[in-house]
Amino acid sequence: MIKVKINSLIDLVAALNSHAPTNLELQTSILCPYSIVLPIGFSLTGTDKEKCIISFNNGDGIGLTADNEVSNLTIQASPNNRAIYTLSNHPDLGTLNLNNLVVSGQVQILTRAGTLKTKLIATDVDVVACDARRYCEQPQKYGVNVFQGAFTVYNFNSDPNSVINATLKNISLGRKGAPVIGSGLFICGFGDNGGWVIADSITTGEIYSNGMLPYGQPDMITAGVFIVNGTKIKSIIHHGAITTYGVNDMVLDTWGYVEKWVAEKPIVSFGPSGIGFVNFGTVDEFEAKDRVETFGLGARGFNQYDGTVGKAVFHSIITHGNGSIGMQFSKPVGSIEVKNGVVTNGSEGQTLVKGVIMTLPADAISVKAGGEIQYLKISGGIKTYGENVNSYHVEGGIVHELSVTGDVEANGNGSTAIAVSSQGETPLANISAISKYGVAIQISGGKITDRKGLSAKGAKGDVIEQS
Repeated sequence: MIKVKINSLIDLVAALNSHAPTNLELQTSILCPYSIVLPIGFSLTGTDKEKCIISFNNGDGIGLTADNEVSNLTIQASPNNRAIYTLSNHPDLGTLNLNNLVVSGQVQILTRAGTLKTKLIATDVDVVACDARRYCEQPQKYGVNVFQGAFTVYNFNSDPNSVINATLKNISLGRKGAPVIGSGLFICGFGDNGGWVIADSITTGEIYSNGMLPYGQPDMITAGVFIVNGTKIKSIIHHGAITTYGVNDMVLDTWGYVEKWVAEKPIVSFGPSGIGFVNFGTVDEFEAKDRVETFGLGARGFNQYDGTVGKAVFHSIITHGNGSIGMQFSKPVGSIEVKNGVVTNGSEGQTLVKGVIMTLPADAISVKAGGEIQYLKISGGIKTYGENVNSYHVEGGIVHELSVTGDVEANGNGSTAIAVSSQGETPLANISAISKYGVAIQISGGKITDRKGLSAKGAKGDVIEQS
């Protein structure tokens, strides 16, 4: 490949008109008054990303066509514009390689009708600032739309034979106290039946995002990491903390398929209805090695709303807001383990459920009708501190095997340690239930399948059974 050293905007424009694939090597910083497009096979690199800044002051930045590379650069566009984007409908975009970049503005790899094949390799990409709310291509399901992210990979071609194959390594987004706006990492296919985004490996550093949605907005959501439908992911590993700040701003969310998902650092949300991990898809294995903690009104720790998870292991789950359930299950799952307890601090409050604002108590564990857990293991106990909540509530669902080390404890006025209702079923063998100001165990239309070694102590009754 021909290499051309670029020292000015004039050099850059002239080199872009070359007829042969060319490596454009920036030697210094350049301001472009308009977007540039890399022809097929061209690359744009810098000798040193600290001194080689390419900036765009009137719109989008670098357009990619096919077989392009952008590396060793700092790219600065307005945060509400695209710093890197695709501008091509070739059937095969070849390999798009993004490497060692610091970016202001959105990275948007979006393919449309006409493009059937794309390979994306992105390594060490740090998006410092972005506002991704302006783009109208948004997935819709479960009564909500989703904003794109600071780093977006989106197959917008409905052809089931179209695919983006992706490898993403060390993607970092936003800063503590200065999150990107919209979603963070956004991976999306066209729908449940394709086109597809298939990733063998995704790793991230720290991600900070704020959806900037108004409170009470019921039909729009965002996430720090959103694996939307039309996706098949082999491995996701988060080496840095994932933090969200906004309304309806999930931390981890999926509508797709993930084989193995690991979070090594804290999963934290500060906004109302910002769930730590919500699963509408299929996840074979999930592990949170550090805490899942939420602070907002109605901000739950873990929700299984659709699909299933085969095995999930959590370090701990802590919620602070009213209506902020610790763990809620509405669909069948396999094995669920929490190593250091589930704690909720709130009482009753409003929260977003499938595009509808509802009022819910901040139960620590809630198994709804349709929810079924093969094996639930909690070490470190289950505790609630709010009023009129339930620490362990099986409401129409089924728990086949239960192991709790530590007490199931309700510390608020009128709160129940264990409630089994609406044809719910659960064993309670070797369980210690304590309610300081309410009922220890209340059975109303439910069934306890094993009571061996059950201990109950409540200020207003140890065990109350109603037909």
